[in-house]
Amino acid sequence: MTIPLSIPQSNIELMRAAFAALGRRDADAVARLMPSDFIINIAGVPYQKRGTGTWRKHAEILFSAFPDLQVKIEDIFAGDDKVAVRLRISGTHRGEFLGVQPTGKRVEYESTEVYRIADGKIAEEWICSDTLTLMAQIGGQGLSMGKLASMWLAGYRVWFALGLGIALGALATALLRVVAS
Repeated sequence: MTIPLSIPQSNIELMRAAFAALGRRDADAVARLMPSDFIINIAGVPYQKRGTGTWRKHAEILFSAFPDLQVKIEDIFAGDDKVAVRLRISGTHRGEFLGVQPTGKRVEYESTEVYRIADGKIAEEWICSDTLTLMAQIGGQGLSMGKLASMWLAGYRVWFALGLGIALGALATALLRVVAS
């Protein structure tokens, strides 16, 4: 006796099929899993993009810039009509990407994505890719991994200083209580 898949499980299988086709660079197979009015939401872009033609254009830009593009599903889960996916994307920068000429550098970055499934099709996506890391790896806009690490450490120093200040303040208060008694 086989147990039928639940709707969330079916939606996960749909997304696995889409990412498998993407890994084969089969944009036609992915587009067949979407309605023609597919909705694209990209973090940082103040408006929605629409249509499988627009999606295909974005995929072709990635394929051209990173011909050996690989997409690995790190996490995937679903509830109701939504599927959340955390991806690790890697490839070699061999074509122009967002104004950066090919560098031949190997890149790896993460993307967190949410998909809405309707009528057995991928109806909408919300994409939040770590573009800062990607651009730092290829040297886009004067970025480098060293500058990215410096930015991270600068933020860390603020929290470290705050924590140190609180600890020293608590120690000084305790010492004053001991001296006062």
